[in-house]
Amino acid sequence: MTMGTTTATAYSTWLFYYSPTCNFPSPRLAPRRITLRSRSRTSTCLSAKATSWQMESGILQKGIAEFYDESSGIWEDIWGDHMHHGFYEPDSSVSVSDHRAAQIRMIEEALRFAAVYEDPTKWPKTIVDVGCGIGGSSRYLARKFGAKSIGITLSPVQAARANALSAAQGLADKVSFQVADALNQPFPDGKFDLVWSMESGEHMPDKAKFVGELARVAAPGATIIIVTWCHRDLDPTEESLKPWEENLLKKICDSYYLPAWCSTADYVRLLESLSLQDIKSADWSPYVASFWPAVIRSALTWKGFTSLLRSGLKTIKGALAMPLMIEGYKKDLIKFAIITCRKPK
Repeated sequence: MTMGTTTATAYSTWLFYYSPTCNFPSPRLAPRRITLRSRSRTSTCLSAKATSWQMESGILQKGIAEFYDESSGIWEDIWGDHMHHGFYEPDSSVSVSDHRAAQIRMIEEALRFAAVYEDPTKWPKTIVDVGCGIGGSSRYLARKFGAKSIGITLSPVQAARANALSAAQGLADKVSFQVADALNQPFPDGKFDLVWSMESGEHMPDKAKFVGELARVAAPGATIIIVTWCHRDLDPTEESLKPWEENLLKKICDSYYLPAWCSTADYVRLLESLSLQDIKSADWSPYVASFWPAVIRSALTWKGFTSLLRSGLKTIKGALAMPLMIEGYKKDLIKFAIITCRKPK
């Protein structure tokens, strides 16, 4: 299949699936504070071993790095330097100009949910951005709190671009970025007042190791914020997802270089096992519903289409998976989750 044919297929697939009236799951608006231990059973992702290419960390990391090396420039050109979802009111009608503001709202709502604003005397002075993209969150947080922030990514292209943008914005003394593995962070124990992971957890092949590293680098009393894609929580009578659900998620994994998925409840159990405090979680899927049609709409512009044509096969493959993501949300399988906690003092 030629590049032109592949890109045309991506374009037509996006066009076919785009519907401004997509039925996303009903809102579950209230944060859920965890006060009791969940049942001990875990989803498949927490017990899976390195038996497939997705779980072989070297291959997975290489795929992730190349995917973002290839696609980050397109995203920045169209969406700016915040490489994550926007936060919208459920069922809202928004204009194209609102989407970048919605990405800022996502950061603000995450900070508010985690109660970072409650005591200005305890605002973070040191921040790590785990899976930093091109540094949008790091720069925003550094400005807001007057803090120093370090971002890590597997993509050399992202790290270089993030450092260049920070220098251009006069933040080189406050913000820096480097290539590093989130599962083996190059930082001492207890270094950061705020540990921030915005849509990077879904790429982690070992969720226990991932959460353990977030807790390790957190200073006593630090806040940990994880915003990530999850699958639905299992019902008490279930031992696993349904076969069709597992099949859909596998197709998405193959397109976005993801290991096996896990649930919000799995994350909560991991945080509980580390004796972390003030654990809260919520399903923010209704708040991101407007984002998916917006991404598709941007791809249907001439600028988006020509950028995709120039991008490369990995980005095109990711584009073709967009309808699968929409299907997962519509069928209440995929959840956009926020999980926050504090490290004991």
